[in-house]
Amino acid sequence: MSITVNGLGELRKLAGADLGTSEWIEVTQERIDTFADATGDHQWIHVDPERAKEGPFGAPIAHGCLTLSLFIPLFTGLLDVRGVSTKANYGLNKVRFPAPVKAGSRIRLAARLASVEEVPGGAQIAVDGTIEIDGGAKPAAVLQSLSRFYA
Repeated sequence: MSITVNGLGELRKLAGADLGTSEWIEVTQERIDTFADATGDHQWIHVDPERAKEGPFGAPIAHGCLTLSLFIPLFTGLLDVRGVSTKANYGLNKVRFPAPVKAGSRIRLAARLASVEEVPGGAQIAVDGTIEIDGGAKPAAVLQSLSRFYA
């Protein structure tokens, strides 16, 4: 379920709020292969299902940066900020990958709006996020994402 806010004033009021969890998305082998093609990272642990079966995880796994890149589409399902002219990814704070995402796994985002700070012309938000693996004992990623919204 998405939370919709209209403008920076309403966004500021959400500071500290739990944003809930996103829908599940599947991380398919095709998605992993496409990411490998886009980045040039064709390490066998990602793109060779037969060899990966014999590897340390028993299956091909998603690139950590692929998992991280899925934060944005997962996050947009949680918070919709309207009444702003520009939305920009500003960066990341501490990022960790506690568990690999095996091909065919489903992931989702659990998020909290940690802070909303004033910046010239707008606001910067910090979102504490945990990317969960369906049935997994540990999360795929734990991070803090920074975004800016301009009036």
